[in-house]
Amino acid sequence: MDFGFVTFYSPETAAFAAKAGFDGLELFAGPELGMNLDQMTDGDVSRFAESFEKLGIRVLTLSVNPVHLEADPNGRAESNAYFIRAIKRCRRFGTDIVVTNAWSDKAKSPAENMAAYKEVFSEYAKAAEAEGVKIAVENCPHWLWYPTTVGNIAFSPEMWDAMFEAVPSEAVGLEFDPSHLVWQGIDCVKAIKDYASRIYAFHAKDTEILEDKRQKYGIIGRQFGKTSEWDAGWWRYRIPGFGQIGWKGVFNGLYEAGFAGPMIIEHEDHVFGGDQSENGMELGPLTEKGLTLGLKFLRSLDILR
Repeated sequence: MDFGFVTFYSPETAAFAAKAGFDGLELFAGPELGMNLDQMTDGDVSRFAESFEKLGIRVLTLSVNPVHLEADPNGRAESNAYFIRAIKRCRRFGTDIVVTNAWSDKAKSPAENMAAYKEVFSEYAKAAEAEGVKIAVENCPHWLWYPTTVGNIAFSPEMWDAMFEAVPSEAVGLEFDPSHLVWQGIDCVKAIKDYASRIYAFHAKDTEILEDKRQKYGIIGRQFGKTSEWDAGWWRYRIPGFGQIGWKGVFNGLYEAGFAGPMIIEHEDHVFGGDQSENGMELGPLTEKGLTLGLKFLRSLDILR
């Protein structure tokens, strides 16, 4: 099992990853977020891969997140074309996994987005099959509390069933993130066992439930004094080992399933991001500390190393 963290690319970030003992990185690669693949020649990609090889790390996954199902047909066509180009260039970075969110038309319900999902992701699956690439869809709801909108429709086992029925191709699976299931009240270990064959990458992130705050705010969440649009007040994301998740059960479920994909820390722990870091995706001293602690904790459970 390879361990990494999700980040924007910089030479300094890659150097930290190598020094801290990570195996590689999940890198944002989008026209407006991270590396723009359309602006990288094949020579640029080769030099990029060589720089990682010299450091002794790898690109574990590419994170490509256009709005796949957006309402505007021109915008959707442009987004879909970029994602297919990313699939076709993915292996040149040394990975066969493209991760994404099933970004939807927020004006529609998740169920109403399924027709567009089938159309778009069927084409993605064909491209991925041809290239020997896997598409791993993360399960973060990107749910805004009020008024309720869902950005990513791949947020629950019910939706995964609908997605895999709509697009049966095994080129499409999950980047499984247990942290999003915890605050929804879903048993993440059971979900690992139930969907093991479709887990292609794993986001290692914990969730801390603040029970006293839930008694005050309820599950709908805080309405006054929010620090961001995502601030529910009664739960927060943490570095692995600092929340409620039973990680022994997680690892046991993954091992029993024969999971061999990358395990990527997604650092959104503000306790370890209190300097100039933005959700842990730009490195400062506290962010580096959080990532280092997270890696140490995860490696302590990796019985195969």
